[in-house]
Amino acid sequence: MVKSYFLLKSEPDVWSIDQQKKAGAKGVAWDGVRNYQAAKNLKSMRLGDLCFFYHSNIGKEIVGIVEVIKEAFVDKTDKEKKFVAVQVRFIKKLKSAVSLEKIKKTKAISHLALIKQSRLSVMPIDYKSWKIICKMGKIN
Repeated sequence: MVKSYFLLKSEPDVWSIDQQKKAGAKGVAWDGVRNYQAAKNLKSMRLGDLCFFYHSNIGKEIVGIVEVIKEAFVDKTDKEKKFVAVQVRFIKKLKSAVSLEKIKKTKAISHLALIKQSRLSVMPIDYKSWKIICKMGKIN
């Protein structure tokens, strides 16, 4: 089955890649998303899909990879039960963080929603861009 790829944004002072790693194999719910487009992206995630972990606000860089281990379910932090969460677990840190600045300067990935829709917290990433960013992050 073909995997899909995404990018998840988190403010590192709220939830960092190191906290994600400490959560271990059981992972954590990726919750609190209140944008309809981002929620739609969460709903499209399937078991085994991979996501870049992006530190927003502080750092503005892709720092690691997580895997979807539970598909969309009702977000417990949403009192109205309109929004969903997914469960993700830590896979690895990038050997070299990939900054937003570097991404903007790389023509082959200048189409990404990370640049075009900078406020979107959950977004799909095409396979070609995934491979380019992995190479930039010095991982295979």
